[in-house]
Amino acid sequence: MKKIYILSAMMLTLVSVSCKKSFIDLDPQDSLSPNTFFKNESQMRQALAAAYAPLHDLAVNDYFTSEMRSDNTHYQPYPSNVGTAYVQRESISDWLDDPTNAYTNAVYFHCYNGISRSNIVLDHIDNATLSPAAKNDIEGQAKFLRAWNYFKLVRLFGAVPLYLKEVSKADDAFLARATVDQVYTQIITDAKDAIIELTVPKFPQSGQATKGSATMLLAEVYMTQKKYIDAEQLLNSLTTMGYALNANYADAFLTTNKNSKESIFEIQYLQGTDGGSQPSTFIYQFLPRTKNTGIITTFGATVIATDNSGTGGWNTPSPDLISAYEPNDKRLDASIGIAEGTYNTSDLFAVTANKSIINYTPAAGQLGVPYIKKYLHPHSIVNNTDDNWPIYRYSDALLLLAESENEQGNAGQALTNLNVVRVRAGLAVCTESSQAKLRDVIMHERRVELAFENHRWNDLVRTGNAIKVMTTYAIMAKRTYKDLPSNAFSININRLLFPIPQSEREINPQLTQNPGYF
Repeated sequence: MKKIYILSAMMLTLVSVSCKKSFIDLDPQDSLSPNTFFKNESQMRQALAAAYAPLHDLAVNDYFTSEMRSDNTHYQPYPSNVGTAYVQRESISDWLDDPTNAYTNAVYFHCYNGISRSNIVLDHIDNATLSPAAKNDIEGQAKFLRAWNYFKLVRLFGAVPLYLKEVSKADDAFLARATVDQVYTQIITDAKDAIIELTVPKFPQSGQATKGSATMLLAEVYMTQKKYIDAEQLLNSLTTMGYALNANYADAFLTTNKNSKESIFEIQYLQGTDGGSQPSTFIYQFLPRTKNTGIITTFGATVIATDNSGTGGWNTPSPDLISAYEPNDKRLDASIGIAEGTYNTSDLFAVTANKSIINYTPAAGQLGVPYIKKYLHPHSIVNNTDDNWPIYRYSDALLLLAESENEQGNAGQALTNLNVVRVRAGLAVCTESSQAKLRDVIMHERRVELAFENHRWNDLVRTGNAIKVMTTYAIMAKRTYKDLPSNAFSININRLLFPIPQSEREINPQLTQNPGYF
């Protein structure tokens, strides 16, 4: 089966041209047109592949909003460079971003790009010659993608415009914000349809959305709405679809183990230099900012050394997260490494050793900088890696199931699902029976199990813990990070949502701004 990361050149060159001459209105004969495209399964699957493509761009921006906004990660200070690109990325972590921030705006735009392309698929599918099975599959995937993108938008930006049709004329391009309830209603409708239309996964998976992907999405929606009974039913249905945990935590992220039985949905990448490749690069963004990464990015006889001083230093694990791991938790060493070295006068890190985080003590005269290790795997070309980005894993489903059961007062069953995850991590089973205390245990478990997978911020907000947790974290951050602006970490409820991009409001006067932003 074709990989979904292959972009359709034809989809990206579709044009619609009108002719002012009254006697003729022909589409150009040397380019593709909506009037001649979208006619068969091959063309519809090319259109569907284009709807997946914005996920690649989203993945390299979303960690700013969904990890660095939280207590999980921060950034390597770079006082020698106060350019706009650096300041805007740092400001998200520091709770100082504004409506002109290019990186929060990018998440907004990439989501709508995916929605727009999903709408194109859905608007044209009835006119294509397709078997019933092919139509269900293509339509189900497009609805999953539209629902997932709207779910991302509504959680990060609140009420947003609800586009459900291809925009073919200017009058359709400018909508007011729908209510949050209206957006959720559409997400649920799409996700339910996708569950019906898509089939259960076959392992190893292709990387495309399945019935399991749509089920997990809808379950997380219901958890966000605190509809615990509905969520529990969906999550229990996942246990019958063949999903299971890999033997070792680190196995879930191996490039040789993509789309495994633990994967419910992940963004597909492929290393290489040919036209069909779509390599990932995020590990180089997550390493300390250095002139030479070689000590960390050399694999056996393959020496991969590069200067990432212009791209690295982001999403650095916070001391608060590192201290959250229990003793003997195997996930700590699988998730986080230590780059040892010193900073030069240009605020760049000279790496002298790559160390394990377990019982780490810096060598004399050296500093240890933590970095995300779970996406560091052998590759042969700089900035050209084979790592996928996980969106939903089965352990996520088990922990949501435990949470839904605990919220219904069923601590015994909640512990059963919680402990499946804990035992794999090498930890003792939990026996906590208090609902309130078990709630905290499950949240802690989600934090360390899903660290660096862009879940932490959403978990804090949906459970109502964001202000409390981040207020406490802000005190620690101000003691730990010496180069913070004086007004950093001014925690307030308005900033539980990101601002609507100013550029959108300038061209669409119907858009209002979220409270607290100007």
